[in-house]
Amino acid sequence: MSEETKSITDPLNAEPTASRSALPIWIITVTLVLMLLGAVYFDHHSGWFNKQVYPPYRSAEELAANQPQSGAMAAAQGKKMYETMCGICHGTDGLGKPGQAPALAGSEWVVTKGYDRLTRIPLAGLSGPMSVKGQGWNLAMAPMGATLSDADLAAVLTYIRTAWGNQAGEVTADNVKSVRAALGARPQPLTAEQLKAMPE
Repeated sequence: MSEETKSITDPLNAEPTASRSALPIWIITVTLVLMLLGAVYFDHHSGWFNKQVYPPYRSAEELAANQPQSGAMAAAQGKKMYETMCGICHGTDGLGKPGQAPALAGSEWVVTKGYDRLTRIPLAGLSGPMSVKGQGWNLAMAPMGATLSDADLAAVLTYIRTAWGNQAGEVTADNVKSVRAALGARPQPLTAEQLKAMPE
């Protein structure tokens, strides 16, 4: 028997040939279903690759709707700073301490239409006699806010103007920046009379 005949009749010596086998339909179906579920999950949870969106929010609009407004955020930050820097003298309740510092709750120096006078006090300091809610004071206050950034001082002042029943407007970093620039390098603290002569 020739080699050619032997290779045809003997399956062990036959030339290998490629055969087409069908992929089971269930594998195709499962793959498509998984792809569909992945697309639905991505659509509902991805935020479409927006770095500002994070769980449990699903879109930038939903995130924005659930965030506190800027004034509320500034007041929350300002509360922590106030309690650390100012609460020691003025009290965490804003009611002041006898012989030490006047009240800020309901103070005519705090609840004003403008922010200029109040902003000048922590930037320049205050010295000499003054009246707060009909009570006389003759104490000195160091320029506690001079070393704070404009944003941090604005947050503290916003908290003071909106806490303990005070209903005054927000103070922004730009507001503080303009007052700081107007004050310049002032070596002496202000007096109550000087403050009254300045715009509210």
